[in-house]
Amino acid sequence: MPGIAIMTDSNCGIMPAEGEKLGIHVLPMPVIIDGRTYYEGIDITLEQFHEKQISGADITTSQPSPGDVTAMWDDLLRTHDEVVFIPMSSGLSNTCQTASMLAGDEKYSGRVFVVDNHRISVTQAQSVFDAQILADEGKTGHMIREILEKEALDASIYIAVDTLEYLKKGGRITAAAAAIGTVLKLKPVLTIQGDKLDSFAKTRGMKSAFNTMLDAVKRDIASRFSHLKEQQLLKVGIANTLMDPDKFENFRKEMKENFPDMELVYLPLTMSIGTHTGPGALGIGTFRVHRNDR
Repeated sequence: MPGIAIMTDSNCGIMPAEGEKLGIHVLPMPVIIDGRTYYEGIDITLEQFHEKQISGADITTSQPSPGDVTAMWDDLLRTHDEVVFIPMSSGLSNTCQTASMLAGDEKYSGRVFVVDNHRISVTQAQSVFDAQILADEGKTGHMIREILEKEALDASIYIAVDTLEYLKKGGRITAAAAAIGTVLKLKPVLTIQGDKLDSFAKTRGMKSAFNTMLDAVKRDIASRFSHLKEQQLLKVGIANTLMDPDKFENFRKEMKENFPDMELVYLPLTMSIGTHTGPGALGIGTFRVHRNDR
């Protein structure tokens, strides 16, 4: 029987079907659109989600039901000794806390290990790949959780929002602030440094926002992540919601030009993030990685 099953949720940007090919078990996140619940990557695609969002649908997010979480655990434990579950950051959703509580049940004690590694999107996906490498090295579920949680804050994300409409809908800014920002063509830059989505800067135009994020990532690499850069244990990442392909390709090209000696990873920003940022959002960041030398 295989030792460890690596499980995550679709907030990492990996959809369930893709996860099957990678040997990763992906729990689809629910999104509620006009009162109907859809499951990311199962009965709704990102393209369909954006179509509904642009058309003005009422969209909210939700955490997976406890039953869905434990059903996947039960299924995996029939064929594996242990499960390592890496959900999105506890600072952004209650999924992690709920899963940690469920894992305390005698049925799962010592067999299911919930990792609170304070990540989402590309950085969360990297933790999933790191877990696979650690499992391949012979680490136990308990050891993998300890390592990933210890290294959790070795990641930095910046997100630029093209429109203030969805931040207003989510109650993150007032209607007045959104109206003023729209008139002034402001593009807020947000950041995730471990937990919550916080304001970082206000810029005019997406190009200016990108340059602000680029400078921030460079500072992070030169300062708090310099030791990881020296050890070649850093990657950079880029992610987006619905955006003109040529525009996005230009941003990706600039990332490669600015970090020529670092691997650039791409994954789309998922529905949970897109609900709050809307279309046209762009995220970049840097994060620690484990290397598989075998």
